[in-house]
Amino acid sequence: MYSFRRLALLLALGLPAVHLLQAQDSNASTPAAQESSSINIAAAQEPASPNPASANPASPNPDQQTTASENQGQVSVQARIRARREQRRAQAIHDTYSHLYEAFLGGGYLRFKPGPNLQRATMYSWDAAITRYYGERLGITVDGRGYYGTAYVGLNPSAITRPAISQYGVLAGPTYRIYLRPRYSLSAHALGGVALGNFSSDTSGFGTTVLGLYPDSTTYAINGAIIGETNLTPTLSLRLSGDYYGTGFGSTIQNSVGFTYGFVYRFGKQ
Repeated sequence: MYSFRRLALLLALGLPAVHLLQAQDSNASTPAAQESSSINIAAAQEPASPNPASANPASPNPDQQTTASENQGQVSVQARIRARREQRRAQAIHDTYSHLYEAFLGGGYLRFKPGPNLQRATMYSWDAAITRYYGERLGITVDGRGYYGTAYVGLNPSAITRPAISQYGVLAGPTYRIYLRPRYSLSAHALGGVALGNFSSDTSGFGTTVLGLYPDSTTYAINGAIIGETNLTPTLSLRLSGDYYGTGFGSTIQNSVGFTYGFVYRFGKQ
């Protein structure tokens, strides 16, 4: 009996303790659960953060930006170098070809037919010209020249087979510079004027008819030339040109070709 009462007393004291322990355990676990639930809800509501590398696939790489900047800098430097070079070249052209006058003095060579039935003779010449320029390219040229040679006339009653002949010309016309560079240029001119033929001075009085030469006369002359010049300085250059020289002695046309060469001196300012 005593044991039974003792057991009942223990049960009576133990039940409230068990209820108290359960209550404390419930209170301790509830905030953790609530915190875990709050964390899960916040994670579900929070949007996924984008990957910086994949968010903007078109954004350039810093290395690529640096390379592009360096390339742009190089292009800019090269453009400035080209601009300065072009400016210096333009200034050199202006300094060389902006002179008001150009004087030429030299010699030449011509293959000329001295009679209607004679073979061509070699004639050597002097040539002097002055050109007045109206700008860097266009000018008006006045030209004077003399040709000297020996004509082969063959056997004839005078026993003269190689008489000396000569002719002189005065011409004028436009000159145009086609291609300009600081060190050289390419030009062309077309001249027209008169030519004086002296073919009888070495015939010992037999005259030109016996020797088959053209008679002494004054006739027209035309000249076309392609002119190349190499500049030694802005005022001095060497010239070489291929020439066509046409005359009208004996009422016929003499189509002669040759070349001239010499020095050019530029002076005066436009």
